[in-house]
Amino acid sequence: MEQSAAEVRVRRIVTGHDAQGRSVIVSDTTTVMDGPLHELWMTEGTPARFGGAPHLGALPLDLEPPKGGTVVRFVRFMPTQEVSMEELEQRFSKVFADIKASHTRVDTRRHPAMHRTRTVDYGIVLSGKVTLLMDEGERELKPFDVVIQRGTNHGWVNPGPEPALVAFVLIDGAD
Repeated sequence: MEQSAAEVRVRRIVTGHDAQGRSVIVSDTTTVMDGPLHELWMTEGTPARFGGAPHLGALPLDLEPPKGGTVVRFVRFMPTQEVSMEELEQRFSKVFADIKASHTRVDTRRHPAMHRTRTVDYGIVLSGKVTLLMDEGERELKPFDVVIQRGTNHGWVNPGPEPALVAFVLIDGAD
Protein backbone atom coordinates (compact mmCIF):
# COMPACT_ATOMS: atom_id res chain seq x y z
CA MET A 1 0.00 0.00 0.00
CA GLU A 2 1.44 3.38 -1.00
CA GLN A 3 1.70 6.08 1.66
CA SER A 4 0.87 9.73 1.18
CA ALA A 5 3.51 12.42 1.74
CA ALA A 6 1.60 13.44 4.86
CA GLU A 7 1.52 9.90 6.29
CA VAL A 8 4.73 7.94 6.47
CA ARG A 9 4.29 4.92 8.72
CA VAL A 10 7.48 3.84 10.45
CA ARG A 11 7.90 0.37 11.91
CA ARG A 12 10.66 -0.20 14.48
CA ILE A 13 11.58 -3.71 15.59
CA VAL A 14 13.97 -4.01 18.55
CA THR A 15 15.71 -7.26 19.47
CA GLY A 16 17.10 -8.42 22.79
CA HIS A 17 17.57 -11.49 24.98
CA ASP A 18 15.24 -13.39 27.26
CA ALA A 19 16.12 -14.65 30.76
CA GLN A 20 17.80 -17.72 29.23
CA GLY A 21 19.98 -15.59 26.94
CA ARG A 22 18.05 -16.53 23.78
CA SER A 23 17.36 -13.91 21.11
CA VAL A 24 13.84 -12.46 21.09
CA ILE A 25 11.84 -9.56 19.69
CA VAL A 26 11.53 -7.04 22.53
CA SER A 27 9.40 -4.49 20.72
CA ASP A 28 7.58 -4.18 17.38
CA THR A 29 5.85 -0.82 17.02
CA THR A 30 4.50 1.32 14.21
CA THR A 31 4.11 5.08 14.39
CA VAL A 32 3.28 7.83 11.93
CA MET A 33 6.06 10.26 11.09
CA ASP A 34 4.48 13.55 12.16
CA GLY A 35 7.26 16.07 11.45
CA PRO A 36 10.35 16.52 9.32
CA LEU A 37 12.48 14.33 11.65
CA HIS A 38 11.60 10.96 13.11
CA GLU A 39 14.04 9.47 15.60
CA LEU A 40 14.38 5.68 15.54
CA TRP A 41 17.24 4.87 17.89
CA MET A 42 20.06 6.46 19.84
CA THR A 43 23.17 5.13 21.57
CA GLU A 44 24.96 7.09 24.25
CA GLY A 45 28.49 5.84 23.73
CA THR A 46 30.89 3.39 22.17
CA PRO A 47 30.92 0.52 22.52
CA ALA A 48 27.13 0.61 22.29
CA ARG A 49 25.37 -1.29 25.08
CA PHE A 50 23.06 -4.08 23.97
CA GLY A 51 22.52 -5.82 27.29
CA GLY A 52 19.63 -5.11 29.63
CA ALA A 53 16.28 -3.59 28.80
CA PRO A 54 16.29 -1.14 25.86
CA HIS A 55 14.97 2.41 26.18
CA LEU A 56 11.74 2.30 24.16
CA GLY A 57 10.33 5.72 25.02
CA ALA A 58 10.46 8.96 23.06
CA LEU A 59 13.91 10.12 22.00
CA PRO A 60 15.16 13.71 22.13
CA LEU A 61 14.96 15.64 18.86
CA ASP A 62 18.56 16.85 18.88
CA LEU A 63 20.40 17.12 15.56
CA GLU A 64 23.65 15.75 16.92
CA PRO A 65 24.07 12.47 18.80
CA PRO A 66 25.34 12.35 22.39
CA LYS A 67 29.12 12.51 22.88
CA GLY A 68 30.49 9.18 21.64
CA GLY A 69 27.00 8.08 20.53
CA THR A 70 24.83 7.60 17.46
CA VAL A 71 21.39 8.54 16.18
CA VAL A 72 19.26 6.80 13.55
CA ARG A 73 16.49 8.88 11.99
CA PHE A 74 14.34 9.54 8.97
CA VAL A 75 14.19 13.06 7.57
CA ARG A 76 11.47 14.25 5.22
CA PHE A 77 12.48 17.08 2.87
CA MET A 78 9.65 19.08 1.35
CA PRO A 79 10.07 20.82 -2.04
CA THR A 80 11.34 24.39 -1.71
CA GLN A 81 11.72 25.59 -5.31
CA GLU A 82 8.81 28.08 -4.91
CA VAL A 83 10.01 29.47 -1.56
CA SER A 84 11.98 32.74 -1.30
CA MET A 85 15.42 32.82 0.35
CA GLU A 86 14.01 35.06 3.09
CA GLU A 87 11.29 32.53 3.91
CA LEU A 88 13.83 29.67 3.77
CA GLU A 89 16.08 31.54 6.21
CA GLN A 90 13.17 31.92 8.64
CA ARG A 91 12.20 28.25 8.30
CA PHE A 92 15.72 26.85 8.68
CA SER A 93 16.56 29.20 11.54
CA LYS A 94 13.51 27.88 13.43
CA VAL A 95 14.13 24.21 12.53
CA PHE A 96 17.76 24.32 13.65
CA ALA A 97 16.79 26.12 16.87
CA ASP A 98 14.09 23.50 17.57
CA ILE A 99 16.62 20.66 17.29
CA LYS A 100 19.24 22.44 19.44
CA ALA A 101 21.51 23.00 16.44
CA SER A 102 21.68 26.75 15.79
CA HIS A 103 25.42 26.50 16.53
CA THR A 104 25.89 24.22 13.48
CA ARG A 105 24.87 26.98 11.04
CA VAL A 106 28.45 28.24 10.70
CA ASP A 107 28.30 29.51 7.09
CA THR A 108 24.92 29.88 5.37
CA ARG A 109 26.05 32.20 2.57
CA ARG A 110 25.36 29.52 -0.06
CA HIS A 111 21.95 28.47 1.31
CA PRO A 112 20.02 28.71 4.61
CA ALA A 113 20.08 24.88 4.93
CA MET A 114 23.88 24.80 5.24
CA HIS A 115 25.27 23.46 8.53
CA ARG A 116 28.27 21.61 9.93
CA THR A 117 28.04 18.92 12.58
CA ARG A 118 30.91 17.12 14.30
CA THR A 119 29.63 13.81 12.97
CA VAL A 120 30.13 11.18 10.33
CA ASP A 121 26.72 10.68 8.69
CA TYR A 122 25.46 7.91 6.45
CA GLY A 123 22.56 9.28 4.39
CA ILE A 124 20.48 6.91 2.25
CA VAL A 125 17.85 8.36 -0.07
CA LEU A 126 14.70 6.23 0.20
CA SER A 127 12.27 8.19 -1.99
CA GLY A 128 12.09 11.41 -3.98
CA LYS A 129 15.10 13.49 -4.94
CA VAL A 130 17.41 15.75 -2.93
CA THR A 131 20.38 17.91 -3.77
CA LEU A 132 23.44 17.78 -1.53
CA LEU A 133 24.96 21.27 -1.38
CA MET A 134 28.61 21.78 -0.45
CA ASP A 135 30.59 25.03 -0.15
CA GLU A 136 31.91 24.13 -3.59
CA GLY A 137 29.71 21.94 -5.79
CA GLU A 138 26.59 19.87 -5.38
CA ARG A 139 25.18 16.46 -6.29
CA GLU A 140 21.68 15.41 -7.30
CA LEU A 141 20.58 12.28 -5.41
CA LYS A 142 17.86 9.74 -6.09
CA PRO A 143 16.60 6.63 -4.26
CA PHE A 144 19.37 4.26 -3.14
CA ASP A 145 22.11 6.88 -3.49
CA VAL A 146 24.24 6.98 -0.33
CA VAL A 147 26.22 9.94 1.03
CA ILE A 148 29.01 9.60 3.57
CA GLN A 149 29.12 13.08 5.13
CA ARG A 150 32.30 13.64 7.15
CA GLY A 151 32.02 16.77 9.28
CA THR A 152 31.64 19.15 6.32
CA ASN A 153 29.52 22.26 5.86
CA HIS A 154 26.61 20.99 3.79
CA GLY A 155 22.91 21.39 3.12
CA TRP A 156 20.03 19.33 1.77
CA VAL A 157 17.54 20.82 -0.69
CA ASN A 158 14.57 19.17 -2.35
CA PRO A 159 14.32 20.34 -5.99
CA GLY A 160 10.73 19.01 -6.08
CA PRO A 161 8.09 18.39 -7.01
CA GLU A 162 7.42 15.65 -4.40
CA PRO A 163 8.65 15.17 -0.82
CA ALA A 164 11.86 13.18 -0.33
CA LEU A 165 12.64 10.74 2.49
CA VAL A 166 16.20 10.08 3.63
CA ALA A 167 17.43 7.69 6.31
CA PHE A 168 20.41 8.95 8.34
CA VAL A 169 22.81 7.38 10.82
CA LEU A 170 24.82 10.06 12.65
CA ILE A 171 27.95 9.05 14.54
CA ASP A 172 29.68 11.44 16.93
CA GLY A 173 33.03 12.36 15.41
CA ALA A 174 36.19 14.43 15.71
CA ASP A 175 38.63 16.12 13.33
